[in-house]
Amino acid sequence: MKNHATLLRKAKRVLATLVVTAVGTLGAGTAAAEMKIRLGHVFAINSPVDEASKDFARLVSERTNGEITVALFPNSQLGGDEALARELSRGSIELAFLNPGSLAGLDPLLDIHYLPYIATSFKEADAIFYNPQGVLQTTLRTTLARHKMQALGFFELEFRAVTNSKQAVEKVSDLKGLKLRVPGSAGIKGFFEAAGAQAVAMPFPELFTALQQGTVDGQDNGASITYNSRLFEAQKFMTTTNHVYAMGAITASERFWGRLSAEQRKILQDTAAEVSTRQIQKNRELNATFLKKIGDGGVRVTVPTPEAMAEFQRVGDSLWDKLAPIYGTERIKALREEVAKLRKP
Repeated sequence: MKNHATLLRKAKRVLATLVVTAVGTLGAGTAAAEMKIRLGHVFAINSPVDEASKDFARLVSERTNGEITVALFPNSQLGGDEALARELSRGSIELAFLNPGSLAGLDPLLDIHYLPYIATSFKEADAIFYNPQGVLQTTLRTTLARHKMQALGFFELEFRAVTNSKQAVEKVSDLKGLKLRVPGSAGIKGFFEAAGAQAVAMPFPELFTALQQGTVDGQDNGASITYNSRLFEAQKFMTTTNHVYAMGAITASERFWGRLSAEQRKILQDTAAEVSTRQIQKNRELNATFLKKIGDGGVRVTVPTPEAMAEFQRVGDSLWDKLAPIYGTERIKALREEVAKLRKP
C-alpha cells in the first residue's frame, strides 16, 4: 500500500512536469508566430534611410504572413547609435538601422570603414564597401557578432562633407582653428586634427543644438543627412571634401535572431539586401538635389579644385599607418591591397 502511494505521487509529479512543458512549448510557439518587434534609427523622418526602414518593416510583415510585425522608431526616438547598439547587444530591442562608424566607443574596429579616402568614387565604394568578402564587411560583421549583434545587410550613408558657420573651406589650411563635431571615430577625428581643426566627439542627437548654440562651429556629414536633419539651417558654408564614404548596417540583436526559424532568417536577410539596394540607388539620385536645396537655403557650397582635393587626400592617406595600432597592421595592409588592386591602371 505504501509502495502504491509512492508510485502514485511520482506519477503525479511526472504528469505535472509534462503539462508545464507542454504549456511552455505552446506559449513559445504562439509567441514565435506573432512577434511584435521594435526597429530604431537616428535618421530623419522621410529621409532615404527612413524610407528604407519603412520598406523593410512592410515587406517583413508581408513575407512572414504577419508572424513578424515591426514598429518603427526613427529620428533618435530610442536614442543615438550608441544607445541603440547597447540595447541590441542586451536584446532589449530587436532591430536597428545603425551607423557603425559612431560605435568606436563600443569597439574601435567598428569604424574601420571611416579611414579617410578608402574610396574616391561611387564605383570604388561599390567594389570595396559592398563586397561581402572584403576587409570592411568582414571586419564589421565579425565585430558586431562579438557584441551579440547580427549584420543583415549594408546601406549607404554617403560621402561626408564639412560644414561650418565661420568661413569657406577651399583648402586644407582653411580648416585650421575650426571646432568641428565628429562621431567617435579615430579616422575622422585624426583627419581633422591633422588639418589643424579641433575635433569634438559628440552623439548625433546633440548636434543640431550644439550648432545652434555655437558649442561647435561645424560638423561633417554628407548632403542627405545635412539636409534631412536640417543641420544646414545653423551653417553658412559647406565643402564636398568627400573625406570618408560611410555606410550603415541593418542589424539584429543576437537574442532576437536566435528566436527565428531558418525560413524567417532568410526572409529578413533577403529583405535587408533588397531594401539596401534600392536605398543606395535612391540616395545617389537625390544627392545633387540635396546639395541644391542646401545652397538654396543660404549655404555657400564649395567643390574643391582637383589640386585642393589632392591635398585633402594626402592628409587622409597619411593617417592609415598611424592608425594601424587601432585597426591592426594586417587589416590595414589587406585593405591597402584591395584599394590598390582596384585603382591599378
